[in-house]
Amino acid sequence: MEREYLVAGVEDPRINLQSILSRHFLVRSLFGEKFRELMDHECRFAAVLNWFTALAANSDPEELNVVFHALQLGADNAEGIQIPGFIVKTFTSLPLSLGTLDIPNYIETILTEASRSASLSPSDGERAGMNGMNPSVALNAFQNLWHQILAAEAPPTPPLTIIEPACGSANDYRFLHSYGLSRFLDYIGLDICSKNVENARALFPETHFEQGNVFEISAQDSAFDLSFVHDLFEHFSIQGLEAAVKELCRVTRRAICANFFQMEEIPQHIVRPTDEYHWNLLSMDQIKKLFATHGFCGQIIQIKSFLLQEFGCDYTHNPNAYTFILQRT
Repeated sequence: MEREYLVAGVEDPRINLQSILSRHFLVRSLFGEKFRELMDHECRFAAVLNWFTALAANSDPEELNVVFHALQLGADNAEGIQIPGFIVKTFTSLPLSLGTLDIPNYIETILTEASRSASLSPSDGERAGMNGMNPSVALNAFQNLWHQILAAEAPPTPPLTIIEPACGSANDYRFLHSYGLSRFLDYIGLDICSKNVENARALFPETHFEQGNVFEISAQDSAFDLSFVHDLFEHFSIQGLEAAVKELCRVTRRAICANFFQMEEIPQHIVRPTDEYHWNLLSMDQIKKLFATHGFCGQIIQIKSFLLQEFGCDYTHNPNAYTFILQRT
């Protein structure tokens, strides 16, 4: 359960925009804006696949066939199912070429598979919350593209040093590996849960995973070029939050990508303890100031606003999601 529950459905790092932005953070640190166009298309891919995930949760294969037929006609309504403009626009633009790369029509792929779902028996992991659809080919579209394009790049000497606190059972690292990014990195995954560390080591015995916590990282100041973290800080007391941010900043030399799942533009944090745990609603402004106190400033991305501004997508499974891309000042 620990190995699989955070890598399926909307949490699947192949289509979870915050996981994608974390990978893009690493790509930019390595190659600057060289792959900007591919990154933009991958963000659109996430918006599209998440909309279909939500649609499939409440639809049967026949309704999905109706949506497919409407898209083939260029229509935005499928017998009462309203199809957003960004879905129609994306469908009509695919497939397309980016130099030596060909982006397939992943919408057609996933809906074609849906029409054949009665004869398919996908594994639970590949169902990914798609209500009987077998999305494996579509979900792997950008994984295959990144693997192809990064295979032609030489890794830096020395590689970038990375730490990921709360790495889980290699939840995001497994996609750094399958996308072809891991060979550019000297990575350490840190998790407080021994079962997560055991799972991660079983999956990647050659990679450094260790049990530990973000309050006391066993590393010197500025030991790592970069760090990234997902959905961690909301679970601490305010004192714990401040200590964790300070420690992460202490060991990071260049830049941090921090992802939050419970954040709003409110003046103060709303503290919500649950037994020995927390499920806090964090203040964007307070977190921004906290990182700045420790020498890190940069871009703040509200996922909901990003999707709307970039693609005209007004759907997100989590309106409280934020990603911080911070540089040491």
